[in-house]
Amino acid sequence: MTHSVVIGAGIVGACTALALLREGHRVTILEPGPPGGEQAASYGNGCWLSPMSVIPPAVPGTWKKVPGFLADPLGPLAIRWSYLPKALPWLVRYLAAGWTEGRVLRTAQALRALLVDAPALHAELATAAGVGGLIERRGLMYVYPDRAAFEAEAMAWRVRAAVGIRWLELGPEDLHQREPALDRRYGFAALVEEGGHCRDPGAYVAALVGLAEAEGARRIQAAAKGFRVEAGRLQAVLTDAGEIVADRAVIAAGAHSRPLAGTLGDALPLESERGYHAMIPGAATGPRTPLMPSDGKMSITMTDRGLRCAGQVEIAGLEAAPNWQRAAILRDHLLRSFPELPRDLPAEAVKFWMGHRPSMPDGLPCIGAARATNDVIYAFGHGHVGLVAGPRTAQMVAALLIGRAPEIDPAPYSPGRFR
Repeated sequence: MTHSVVIGAGIVGACTALALLREGHRVTILEPGPPGGEQAASYGNGCWLSPMSVIPPAVPGTWKKVPGFLADPLGPLAIRWSYLPKALPWLVRYLAAGWTEGRVLRTAQALRALLVDAPALHAELATAAGVGGLIERRGLMYVYPDRAAFEAEAMAWRVRAAVGIRWLELGPEDLHQREPALDRRYGFAALVEEGGHCRDPGAYVAALVGLAEAEGARRIQAAAKGFRVEAGRLQAVLTDAGEIVADRAVIAAGAHSRPLAGTLGDALPLESERGYHAMIPGAATGPRTPLMPSDGKMSITMTDRGLRCAGQVEIAGLEAAPNWQRAAILRDHLLRSFPELPRDLPAEAVKFWMGHRPSMPDGLPCIGAARATNDVIYAFGHGHVGLVAGPRTAQMVAALLIGRAPEIDPAPYSPGRFR
């Protein structure tokens, strides 16, 4: 029986472990922290299962805003001066990937293949793990002050339409009938009915790992350090707790994947897009449908842990301390979006969090074989779509490991595009 080691127990690793078990593999999950724990990006993300998240972070004209990114440490996208020299090569590629609408469309087509029908796939997985109630499929909504603000983002919506995404347009009356607690300054919305969300991503990931263990996977609490490869074949995964003899391995360690790929001869441009959330446990009001205000660029979702708003992009690497003012900005925008929330919340009534989105500069994940051996597959770099893309990424990884053609063309995600 083929023994596969899955490095990382986030959403991608958890889904991959389950996919490999169902292909008949013996599976070991390697993760230094608790699955679904606060250290993981899966824990603190925006909760959205959004098949329409196909627009890369950089679009035509983003380059004009770079001076502002550097000047405003509290803007929705900020670059710390001290980290700029290290981030500059990644940033140049990031801007180039969205230089024209044609490039954005190509990225959107590749992302759409990974994301289509994702809420249904997650619902199946959650039900199998005994937590079906954590996945809801009631749509996702983008809200704007007026139609003119919506039309100012015409390129993004034009690209979404080109890849098959449909939406309902709501005027002031329909919007506020659906969302009576939302501030009246918003008078237009685009409702994407195929979208869904997860009520507790941390608990969901933990449940999926638990299901994998119930189906026979072994979980080891240790960190991967490298690989023993002989004559092009994987012999073992090296960890801080010793060797694990293995036939195959998957690197799904999120923002910590780059050094592991480096041990296999791949210098891949993986960067952390640091994101924040602010959450009000026990909030008495909030959206009925998860929504994103155009002037806040953050998701607002009622979760089992509280009312969560998540967003921001900060380029500052893995080691820099969090800038909690960025989370406070999210909190303040949340309070403005829902006026019935109390204005005098004490600090202990709001929970702040920061995590690392593992991002490739072109907005597409890295899924494919390592340079040194086809026995190791990369599955990282999902950026803003890690949660939603977990199931289809896992299906692709399982197919690649057993030598079967994936249902999705793997070429756009190949690590070879950076070699």
